This record gives sequence, C-alpha cells and structure tokens, in this order.
Amino acid sequence: MKRVSTVTVRKRIVTVFLFAIFILTIIVIRLGYVQFFLSDELVGQATDLWTRDIVFEPERGLILDSEGEVLAENVTAPSVVVVPRQIEDADSTAEKIASILNMDKDTVYNSITKNASSVNLRPEGIKISTEQEKAIRNLNLSGVYLSKDSKRHYPLGDDLSHVLGFAGIDNQGLMGLELYYDDKLSGEKGNLSFYSDAKGRRLETLADIYSPPTDGLHLKTTINSKVQTIIERELDLVETKYSPDSAIAIAVNPKTGGVLGMSSRPNFHPEKYKEVDQSIFNRNLPVWSTYEPGSTFKIITLAASLEEKLVDLDKDEFNDNGSVEVGGATIHCWKSGGHGHQTYLEVVQNSCNPGFVNLGQKLGTERLFSYIKDFGFGQKTGIDLQGEASGILFKPENVGPVELATTSFGQGVSVTPIQQVMAVAAAINGGYLYEPYIADEWIDPKTGKVVEKKEPTLREQVISKSTSEEVRRALENVVAKGSGRSAYVDGYRVGGKTGTAQKVGPNGGYLENNYIVSFIGFAPADDPEIVVYVAVDNPKDTIQFGGVVAAPIVGTIIGDSLRAMEVEPRTGGLDKEYQWPEEPAVEVPDLIGRTKGDLMEMMTNLSIETSGSGDVIIDQAPKAGTKLEPGSTVRIYLSDEEKNREEE
Repeated sequence: MKRVSTVTVRKRIVTVFLFAIFILTIIVIRLGYVQFFLSDELVGQATDLWTRDIVFEPERGLILDSEGEVLAENVTAPSVVVVPRQIEDADSTAEKIASILNMDKDTVYNSITKNASSVNLRPEGIKISTEQEKAIRNLNLSGVYLSKDSKRHYPLGDDLSHVLGFAGIDNQGLMGLELYYDDKLSGEKGNLSFYSDAKGRRLETLADIYSPPTDGLHLKTTINSKVQTIIERELDLVETKYSPDSAIAIAVNPKTGGVLGMSSRPNFHPEKYKEVDQSIFNRNLPVWSTYEPGSTFKIITLAASLEEKLVDLDKDEFNDNGSVEVGGATIHCWKSGGHGHQTYLEVVQNSCNPGFVNLGQKLGTERLFSYIKDFGFGQKTGIDLQGEASGILFKPENVGPVELATTSFGQGVSVTPIQQVMAVAAAINGGYLYEPYIADEWIDPKTGKVVEKKEPTLREQVISKSTSEEVRRALENVVAKGSGRSAYVDGYRVGGKTGTAQKVGPNGGYLENNYIVSFIGFAPADDPEIVVYVAVDNPKDTIQFGGVVAAPIVGTIIGDSLRAMEVEPRTGGLDKEYQWPEEPAVEVPDLIGRTKGDLMEMMTNLSIETSGSGDVIIDQAPKAGTKLEPGSTVRIYLSDEEKNREEE
C-alpha cells in the first residue's frame, strides 16, 4: 500500500481550501452584483410576470384660436380591454361582446382566447359609443374592462380642416397641426397594474398600482375664428357660383407672420376623412400647390425697381402700344392696342405687361433674381405645416432676354400661395420678411399657464420703409382707380393686385381658356393689419380675370374681417373711380326720429326692412354714414311716438 506523505496531504488540503475560497469569492461577487446592480431589473421582471397592465390614454391637448375658442377637443369614448386568463366562459363572452360591437363572433373568440396578458378588440372595440359603453358595463363580464379613452372632435366641422388635420384611432396625429405638433399634443400614457397568479387570476390581497397619464399641452394658435368663418363662407360661395377645379384663401398678419385664416376647396370633415379620396386631405393647397402667379408677382418687380431708384412713379412715363419685342418674341399687353402714354403709377394701375417688361430690363437678371430670392421665392417659408413646396425659379445662368421679360410679370416662374402672401406682406409692412406660423402659445392643461411662447421670426429686411410706403401707395391706386376696383372697401383704405395666370398643361404648353385667377389685397393701406390672398382655379361660366372673380371676394373678406377685428375705419383714402356699369355706393342717412312717411324721399336706392309697430323710427342698422351698394337693405325699428313719450 502506497503511503502519502504529510507534505503532500497538506498541499492537497491547501489547494482544496484555496479553490473553495475562490468559488466562494465568485459567489459573493455575483450575489453582490445581483443585489446592487441587477436588483431593479430583476424586480421589474418579476413584477412583469406577476402583474397585468391596463393602459390609460392621456387627454390630447386642445387646439385653440387666438381668442381661446376651441378648434379641436376630446370627447369621451372608452375602449374595450380583455384579459384572456380571467375569461370564465369564452364562447358566451364572445357572443355577447360581438353583438354589442357589431363584430363577428369567431373574431372576438379568437381574440379573447389568445395567450396574452391583455387584448384590445380592434378596431370595433376602440373608442366605442356611449350606448355600447353602457351595454358592456351592464354585462359585468369577468375579464372584460373599459379603459378610459377619448376621440378627437372638431366643433367647427370642416372649417380649417387642412390646417388642423386629424388624429387616428390611437389619438396619434396624422395630418396638419395634429401631426406637426404630435409630440406636444399627445402627452404620455398611464396604466393600472394589478397582480395575478400564474393562471392570470387577479390577486385581491395585493393593492393595484395606478400611474396616471400626463395630458398633452394645449395649443393656442394665431387663427382668428371670425376671419376663418368669413373665409369659409366666401369659398363656399365660390364653389357654388363658379364650380372651380380648386380654390384657396389665406389671411396673414403682416406685422408678425401669424396666420389669421387659411382654407381651400375641395374640403373634407376631419372626423370623416376616410370618406373622401386621400388626395383631398393629403394636399394642403395653400402650402403645397405651385403655379405661375401671374400679375400678383408684379409687386416684386415694382418693389425692386423702387428700391433701386430706377423709376419715379409720378414723373417717369411709358408708352404702351399693346406689345413689345423681346429676343425675337412678341409679348402682348392684356388690353388690345395697349394703354398708350402713361406714368409708371398708371402702369401699375393698369397691370401693363410691356411696362413691367421695361422695369425688368432696367433691373437686369442679376438684380431682379436677387430680389426674388430675398423675398423668399424658390425656398420654403418655414410654416409649421407638412408638405410645403419650394416653388421653381429659372437659374440666373439660364435666363435670357425672354425669360427675364416673362419673369418680370409673373410668367415662367412657379410659386406657392404662402410664398406669395409672405412676400407681399414684406413689400407693404416696411420691408420685413417674416416666417409664417400658426402655433403661438403652449399652455399647461392643469395650471392654465403659458409654458412656451412663439416670437415672430424676422428673416430679413428686403426693402426700405420708404420703398414699402411707395408700394402701398401704388397698390392703393390699383384698387381705387385700376384693375382692382372691385376689391374697394368703403371706409378702409385697401391696396392690392390682380393676377390672371394661364395654366401649364401635361405636355408643357399652356391650356386654352383655363386660368388661375387671383387677387392679393391688404388694409388699411396706411397701417396694414391683414393681407388676404384668394386664388380660384378655372372658374366656370365667367370671364376668367382676377379683377372679375377674385378681387370682389378679397374685398369682402378684408372688409368683414377688419370690422370683426374691430379695426377703426380710415380717412384720407382715395375715392373709387367708377366705370360703367358700376354704381357709386349709397350713404345711409340718419333715420332715427323720422317717420315712415319720410322714407319715400330719402331711401330711393336702398331697401327697407322693418321691425316693431308704430310710425316713429327709434333705431337703425347699419348706422348713419355707412356706405352700401345700391339695393342693399337697411333695417329700421319702429315704435309709437306717444307711447315713448309716456314712458319717458
């Protein structure tokens, strides 16, 4: 028998001891790592195994107009959540739920028997009606819960639809402001966690854990609901009267770039967007569409020429014989035979193409295109809406004499409506080019305090204040004496410019008898508070001229909007020059205190609508001094003179 020495034994004992210490050290280190570094993760995993969650959606932030009127809100609409392991009779439960939600029984059965902690019945069980909610509650089915939820509601219907956009079934923004600011409007989800055993049965002995949702911020916009309502009304009338291919209208505050109103046709209801073609709600025409602007673009050529001191509107003259030869091409004036001898102020009033070609030639390619770029064309304005286009301009190196000539009066370039509005706003507000915006303030839904405020973004000053003043003077003459007379608003000094642009067809050539007619106007001319642009694409059964179709619409929008905004009327403006068959406005006389017998000699050009009984006029609307179109209605309120005296 082999004997082991004492030394060898000791070595083996030490080796085993050291190995044991090594193993123990590893175990201790591991336990310490698990205890101090992995504890939260492991506890979370264990909690996940033992708990079931019911998600609670946050309230989406409201969208408000500039005065706090609600444009988009939430209405209660709970959703059905099923915990499959808690279902006692799957077949019966499926049948009852299917009948309430108008679903196929087999579809419900397959959903509620899934191997999952919880199941949503989509889409029929999401945002159910009040009647369906009541029916589900009355069933009191085990494993069937109603999760707090809401859906988006737009109180103004289809007004402002392309701007507001809409939210989807999960309250996620899908278009318009709802999408652009989804992260701020949506908030953060909450949940109710309860403990369950391995079979999913609820453990009543352990308390539930509730994490409340964080509601989204309220968005206060620059939109003026009164202005927006006026715009919507006028576009509805345009659709009825002219059946256009499309129509757009934009109103902006030229002092800040804040959008007061914006709409287009065809239109849609945000809560019923699935009922219309995707092309209708996916295209916000005021920021998406591009087309040749026509004569409204002449404002840019005018501003550049005045800033460069190339022309004096009153002293310099131009003779228009009806056409001008440029680079082998003949460019015609819209008036056959031309306008003859005229000052450059009259060139602007008459929207004379050869006169503006002359201004473009004076500027030259480099200077004209430099101003076009400075006014924001060829680049996005930065408005807070998706889908904005940049427009298309000639590259200066590709501009020849013909391209320079046509660009000077708005042909051969492609711009967006919002670019047009912001450029003209800069031309008449002192020369300041602002970035347009709609989101004005972000408000905490609990405290009501403003947490973020948008300040107007000034890009640059394009022209001087003195040049801007001259532009305003010229454009006020256009409305009072020139092609924009139908936009004239008595009591408010209005300036503006007509536009009639031929449309480019699919083969690159211009279409026959198919125009986009437009007008851009502003008021008051001495201190502009609003710029309005209206464009009507291919109006039917009418003369397709901006001065005939678009100008009166802009005049109405401006007049009604300024009164709604409580802007004081102006004095010192130009009187309108009437041309046949136009008739001057009629001034409403002071009728209060008069009798009905006096009306025959005083109201020959106005209609009368009476209220009350008696012979004495005690009130009238509109008030004395207001100017109305011939044939307009004046409302008078009658009472008995003797009765009034007794009451006094």
